[in-house]
Amino acid sequence: MKKMILFSFALLGLSACMPQKEQQAEKEASSAIIDSLQQALQQSQNESNDMMGTIEQIQEGFRQINEAEGRVTTQTQAGEGSDKEAIVDNMAFIQKTLRLNRELITSLQQQLRTSTQSNSKMKSTLEDMVANFQQQLDQKEQQLEALKAELAQRDVQIAEQAEQIDNLNANVSELAQKHEEKARQVAEQDKELHTAYYVFGTKKELSRQNIIDDGEVLRSKDVNRDYFTKIDLRVTKTIKLYSKHAKLRTNHPEGSYSLDKDAQGLYTLRIANPELFWSNSRYLVIVVK
Repeated sequence: MKKMILFSFALLGLSACMPQKEQQAEKEASSAIIDSLQQALQQSQNESNDMMGTIEQIQEGFRQINEAEGRVTTQTQAGEGSDKEAIVDNMAFIQKTLRLNRELITSLQQQLRTSTQSNSKMKSTLEDMVANFQQQLDQKEQQLEALKAELAQRDVQIAEQAEQIDNLNANVSELAQKHEEKARQVAEQDKELHTAYYVFGTKKELSRQNIIDDGEVLRSKDVNRDYFTKIDLRVTKTIKLYSKHAKLRTNHPEGSYSLDKDAQGLYTLRIANPELFWSNSRYLVIVVK
């Protein structure tokens, strides 16, 4: 990349020795090269920022899982004085956060596959980091199963001490059902809280789906909502638009996003602040040409 930049400046220097018309043509060509290089550099920087943001989310997820595991262990060691409701809540939280981290790792793998990163050493380091995250995820899932088994065993011991062997299976089953129900409720609430929808297309395409009707967006009762892509707003922070012209038609606060061009001049939407970006609407409509 540095060699290409030096080459472009060399072209500018040589143009000084040419006739005026040739100089102008050479300057325009050199300017186009420099613009292309600057866009390529900016694209690489944007991609790096996207990946670092995802990495930080994954690391924070593992930190929260470790804390929740610690709380479960503390409650488990409390014996008969343990708070079963707290244990169920923490187990549900661990399960939910593991699911989110799995999605974030998949997103990071996709970002690496489509990255224009030319630094092979950096790319190798990131690939190793993804592999390490995947290994941590597998270990945490094994630990979750071990915790479930430990909780079941603890109920066995309590039942034996209280001479309630006949009720043992019912107690264990009740705790397991309670955990599963809690996990299901948390997962549904979590999904609802962090679900968003986006669509992009030409004005004609969006009009055919009644997404745009007489210049108004999402006002028609016949809007085809199946035309939208459903996402987890914590995971999806970049949307490639594959167009040199793009305009947001739904209301999203300034400063919460940017429309960035790649080296080919094609736009990508980058959501810098998901909470703020989706605060006005969970639907995103973008018109492209």
